[in-house]
Amino acid sequence: MKKLINQVDTLLAESLDGFAAAHADIVALGAERAFVRRAQGRPGKVALVSGGGSGHEPLHAGFVGTGMLDAACPGQVFTSPTPDQMIAAAEAVDTGAGVLFIVKNYEGDVMNFQLAADMCGRECATVITDDDVAVETSTYSIGRRGVAGTLVVEKMVGAAAEQGLALGPLQQLGEKVNAQTRSMGVALTSCTVPAGGKPTFSIGNDEMEMGVGIHGEPGRRRVKLAPAGAIADELIGAILRDLAPARGSKVLLLVNGFGATPLMELYLMVDAARRRLAEAGLETVRFLTGSYVTSLDMAGCSLTVSVLDAQLLALWDAPVHTAALRWGA
Repeated sequence: MKKLINQVDTLLAESLDGFAAAHADIVALGAERAFVRRAQGRPGKVALVSGGGSGHEPLHAGFVGTGMLDAACPGQVFTSPTPDQMIAAAEAVDTGAGVLFIVKNYEGDVMNFQLAADMCGRECATVITDDDVAVETSTYSIGRRGVAGTLVVEKMVGAAAEQGLALGPLQQLGEKVNAQTRSMGVALTSCTVPAGGKPTFSIGNDEMEMGVGIHGEPGRRRVKLAPAGAIADELIGAILRDLAPARGSKVLLLVNGFGATPLMELYLMVDAARRRLAEAGLETVRFLTGSYVTSLDMAGCSLTVSVLDAQLLALWDAPVHTAALRWGA
């Protein structure tokens, strides 16, 4: 294992310190690094809190800031944060309008955020993301996995919260965005968890895992490596069969790298995916390309398609200023 670390047990703490120092104009660390919060909060708005295991950066801490999250709770690598972290984050950022938890559909995350909601003693609601079409159940999950579509939910709900939408309507909006968003990924290599010191799974040089999860969980099947166009066809085909958008719909296409895929290859996948969407009668009107929901050093990518109406398009375009996403601000 070759990684830029000092000691495995100090990796997360040192990374969070570096992140907070590099983006001190946007974020601040909570006590004992339990959460990352906005450096400058906004009184009177609903507070958005998310989180999950580390190793998926910039998700979630990279999306803390104006127009997205108010706080994010980082767990250890691929391990849910604790209810105490979530309660502390909610207390730090709730200004009286309530707290909305945005939670990826993994057993530990769902359980701990529910405990936090029950124990925090404040008005709160939850949106659970489950956009992965690859498999119905998998390691860590209690149904469909929440993957890169979580970013889309956080962006659109974050914009609406910034505009003053109340807690109940924000929860409904998050559920709407999640229902109109689907994802599927492919892995070319495994990732290596620092504490493990070796690849999570073995895969041949001529193989790929279709439908992989963001922790390296198995997907639909192990197959021989194929051209990028064929990969995009399979991923988009699975997404569209599940999402079933009407012809003529406007969509957002997110091509997300898993941590070790160069932008040249990601943009090639953008081209292949948009061609497949056009063949299905869909108009891709917004794009986002890069490594946003990663799996440490895994090579591969996921494709996310979100159906847009006028409301969601305006929320996507609304200003955002975070460490990982910035436009219009």
